[in-house]
Amino acid sequence: MRFYLVQHGDAVSKDIDPDRPLSDKGRLDVKKLQVFLSGHGVVVSQIWHSGKTRARQTAELLRPLLSASSEIHRRDGLAPNDAPQAFIEELHGIDEDILVASHMPFVSRTVSQALAGSADRALIDFVPGSIAGIARHDDGSWRLFMFVRPENL
Repeated sequence: MRFYLVQHGDAVSKDIDPDRPLSDKGRLDVKKLQVFLSGHGVVVSQIWHSGKTRARQTAELLRPLLSASSEIHRRDGLAPNDAPQAFIEELHGIDEDILVASHMPFVSRTVSQALAGSADRALIDFVPGSIAGIARHDDGSWRLFMFVRPENL
């Protein structure tokens, strides 16, 4: 099982729009990410997002990665300050590949929880539009197999 954890794309400031939708740069970065992932054969059975506008818009731009008859879902537990432990535990019961669009610090803490067993160890420097790919191996351990930032695309 693989899961892809995406920090939403760059968003406008609260001063411009309190809902903080994606900026033009954010939309462009996420579209580039979608093209990159599609070009590498990434297909997921589900896309989850936190429900915040910028995460939902990121998920929608990544919709082409969904397998046929799959959907995008708003999920609780993916907000910026949610603890990642319950999310990681839920993933142990899933065998299909999924993609999650969320926020800092949740994305960073989730990677740390999966890889190091502690959400408090910062292992990866996410920026808006970044993605980490993590695979669960037969022994139940998680391993990073990819990390891409917008400037790498």
